[in-house]
Order: sequence, then structure tokens, then C-alpha cells
Amino acid sequence: MDDDDDIPQLSSHTLAALQEFYLEQQQREGMKTSQGFNQYSIGSIEEDWQLSQFWYSDETASCLAKEAVLAAGKGGRIACVSAPSVYQKLKEQDGEDFSVCILEYDRRFSVYGEEFIFYDYNHPLDLPENLLPHSFDIVIADPPYLSEECLQKTTETIKYLTKGKILLCTGAVMEEQAAKHLGVKMCKFIPKHSRNLANEFRCYVNYASGLD
Repeated sequence: MDDDDDIPQLSSHTLAALQEFYLEQQQREGMKTSQGFNQYSIGSIEEDWQLSQFWYSDETASCLAKEAVLAAGKGGRIACVSAPSVYQKLKEQDGEDFSVCILEYDRRFSVYGEEFIFYDYNHPLDLPENLLPHSFDIVIADPPYLSEECLQKTTETIKYLTKGKILLCTGAVMEEQAAKHLGVKMCKFIPKHSRNLANEFRCYVNYASGLD
């Protein structure tokens, strides 16, 4: 008796579908390589809606990154808390005189090496020892959920990290809570996402910014 008789065989249809899938995958990978794939481009790591991830449009990410660099000043330090698309846009600005790190729950962003810091807003001060208090010129934060509890806990992280300047991105419905917890005011600038969200989003700052 042939031992292969006990091994389940794939139908020719399933086999063809699998081959097609792998071929498409190879083509995508090949395209990334041939186009000089930019690991920092928005969308290089896809949104995970289960983690409440919604990336900014390219224009919005650029505007927020530019604002962060101006606010941080020459040689400034920028922290992106749950705002990976702003971090990615900042990293595209080669040669600029600033440093940046990304605090993020999604470990896929660990591909960015030492600048990635695992962050869970449920444990707002569970941070590495080398992340010293008040060591960032500006903190950009986009709490993953539109709830006061999430904002309150993220606030602890923001206040621990920043020397003073805060740029918060969250829903328009959070205006009162943002003012209460962080002393920030709504800007005229309206951030956009690459996919339209049901909730209106706004930016809030506690300093004279270029977003008005």
C-alpha cells in the first residue's frame, strides 16, 4: 500500500487558486522592490480596523509633520503617541534637524527599530526607563478611541513626556474633555483621513500654532 494514499489531495481548482494568490503576492513584492519601496510611506503598513486604526491622508500627515518640526525647533525631539502616519511622514523628511519616536500598540511598527516603543494606553506610564520625563519638545497624540477614559489615560502619557507643547488629534465631540484634561483649544485646520470617517475629527493645541 502506498503511504501517499492517506495524504489529503487538493482539488485542481483550489490548487489553481492558491497558485494565483502566490503569484499575485510575488508580483506585489516585486513591484515594491522595483519601485524602490519606501518603508515610511503611509499605507506601507495597512490599517487594522480592529485596533481602531485609520491613517491620515497624505496632505494631513504632511501638514501635521511640518507643524511638529516647527514647534519642536532646531534639534527638537518629537513623540508620536498612537499617530503612526505622522511618524512616517516625519521620517520621509531626510536631513531635517530633529529626532522622533513612535509610541504604538501595534507591534508591526517595530520594523522601525529603536524608535519604536510599545505603548498600551491602559498602562499610560508603563514606559522604558530611558524615556525620561519632560524630554520631548512636542507630543503629537491621537488616542485610538473617542472615550473620556482613553483620553484621560493618554493624557497621563502626554503630560509625562512633553516639555509643554501638545498637539492632540481626536473627535470634535471630545472638545470639552480635551480642554479639561489637557488645556488645549480646537484649531481651524481640519484633519482628513485616507478613508472618510463617520466622526468629525479636529486638532487641538496648547500653544500658538500654524494650524489656525
